[in-house]
Amino acid sequence: MTILRIADLHTYYGDSHVLQGVTLDVEKGTVTAILGRNGVGKTTLCRSISGLTPARAGRVTLNGEEIARMPPHRIHRMGLGLVPQGRRIFSSLSVYENLAIALAPGSDVQQMLSIFPRLAERRHNRGNELSGGEQQMLAIARALAARPTVLIMDEPTEGLAPMMIAEVARVIRRLRDEGTTVVLAEQNAAFAVKVADYAHVMSKGKVVHSTDPATLWADEDIKTQLLGVPAGGSERPRDASV
Repeated sequence: MTILRIADLHTYYGDSHVLQGVTLDVEKGTVTAILGRNGVGKTTLCRSISGLTPARAGRVTLNGEEIARMPPHRIHRMGLGLVPQGRRIFSSLSVYENLAIALAPGSDVQQMLSIFPRLAERRHNRGNELSGGEQQMLAIARALAARPTVLIMDEPTEGLAPMMIAEVARVIRRLRDEGTTVVLAEQNAAFAVKVADYAHVMSKGKVVHSTDPATLWADEDIKTQLLGVPAGGSERPRDASV
């Protein structure tokens, strides 16, 4: 079942035509990766879907309802959550407070902290007292506090140590197992292919290749030309902990 559908999406920053007809479907209960080098339009796509940078043309439907012209708060209430690039947590608020202000009816802070044990230990610390990895966990937990049916994650492993990348992978797998649909925009293709069910590759504002992760990782031309993976290097990681 398709839960999120993007059709011929065009988004501009001023006169700069960033998204040039993006089309893709996201199936319910899956992890869908959006891959590509830096600057190909992944973040703009995340922002266009969530209403932060409205598209000039094209359609975005969530559960069959058109959302492309809706303001961000209405899209959010319909069940679409965003973990933005750069985390954007409230640095002066504690972990507990960051979560409390995002709670949806039926959710509670303790529930979020049970998913992220490290945050439970740091629940009284302010955002600016957390490590980069802890801030990323908090950004994810804050988005989940609203109980989204579709969660968009924009570069969640950016700047993280391997241990924290493994933690992000654990959380993504848990979300999928619990029925949350995840859209994962990532430059780190080696990470994304380990957790995704399907992958789309972007180049110059368009989706240029779509396949399952295993097939993608076996295609040396796609990896080297569109994903920046060195030729003959970086076999698909096999570590089940990641």
